[in-house]
Amino acid sequence: MLKTRILTAIIILPLFLSALFFLQDIFWAIVLLSLTVIGAREWSRLAGFSVRNTIIFMLLTTFIGGELLFQMSESLKTNVYSSDLIWVYIVSAAFWIISVPPYLNQLYTIKNPLLLMLAGWMLLLPTCLALYQLRAISPALLLGLMATIWISDTAAYFTGRSLGKRKLASQISPNKTWEGVFGALIAVFIYGLAWDFWFIEESLAAKLIPLLLLMAILGIIGDLYESLMKRQAGFKDSGNILPGHGGILDRIDALTASLPFAILALLIFYSPAL
Repeated sequence: MLKTRILTAIIILPLFLSALFFLQDIFWAIVLLSLTVIGAREWSRLAGFSVRNTIIFMLLTTFIGGELLFQMSESLKTNVYSSDLIWVYIVSAAFWIISVPPYLNQLYTIKNPLLLMLAGWMLLLPTCLALYQLRAISPALLLGLMATIWISDTAAYFTGRSLGKRKLASQISPNKTWEGVFGALIAVFIYGLAWDFWFIEESLAAKLIPLLLLMAILGIIGDLYESLMKRQAGFKDSGNILPGHGGILDRIDALTASLPFAILALLIFYSPAL
């Protein structure tokens, strides 16, 4: 399994970086929409949709996602910091900050297909738009923000494995610990300090580090949310499209909560120093 994971990563990472830095905007949008639709299929599986509801959900996701990407592309032609679709990011932030934590705490199961579709769109559509707009602003910035989550996940894993004693959410993900959370936050804090050296403005750390720490926290919430959905559905992975890594949702679970928040903060508090 480890060899399979490494081989998949060796293949996927160069493809992702090539797409991130070299694809034309239209093809980047096509890639994002394709991944969003695949994610919709995986979400349908976790939600236990019927064949009919799965088809409806995937078709609506394709249509809504395509329309939002088109509107976004038109808005960004004149200003990459356009806030025309900021409402999508605001709704996403409200979902992750207000709605999800009580859901994780109560551990109840949602059965209503419409609510599950709305939840799926909260995961997929804001993430799709955030990936498109952040790349339009700067591919390097997007990569740096995504690296925040990768560093957080890696630090949480190794810290939790070596020092973990207090369970974070034993009924959702038994392997996650509070020590892992603290390790993740410390690693992200150090990453923020290191990133600050690349900028001229000395006060940037005061803006950047809190954002990265909040992204790490939201990433953990996103990870737990998908873990709970998989546990309730009785699946180990959301899919099997990525050998050794599971499905698309397994790879972007933390990003679904953190990236829309990152672009929201950027649009609200943007400084030319960024």
